[in-house]
Amino acid sequence: MLHHVELWVPDLSRAAGEWGWLLGRLGYRPYQEWEHGRSWRMGAAYLVVEQSPAMRSGAHDRMRPGLNHLAFHAGPPAQVDELADTAPAHGWSPLFTDRYPHAGGPQHYAAYLVNTDGFEVELVAGDGSLPGLTP
Repeated sequence: MLHHVELWVPDLSRAAGEWGWLLGRLGYRPYQEWEHGRSWRMGAAYLVVEQSPAMRSGAHDRMRPGLNHLAFHAGPPAQVDELADTAPAHGWSPLFTDRYPHAGGPQHYAAYLVNTDGFEVELVAGDGSLPGLTP
């Protein structure tokens, strides 16, 4: 199981607003807060945004080696639609709009968004279960 993900961001206040809105809508709750970072938790896993003093200059580029995107279970299709519709008011822009909601394939219902800092998320419709896996 994933323990946590830490994203280094150039503007903590902006990132906390954008990620806080999205993660809150997905059921994550505020977890930690310190001078250079914030985190949100769901179950045993949590996501951190940090404006680290050790960070090098330059912007995140999802098209370079490294993190391309994070995918989240986002509930039923109607909830994915609602998140996709309201995301722009919270710093997230839609991607692949010409293929929405099946940009991931005909059997895959999802919204793809990118935030101000270039981090992409995929909001996947469904109940969160993974076929073929047992608890």
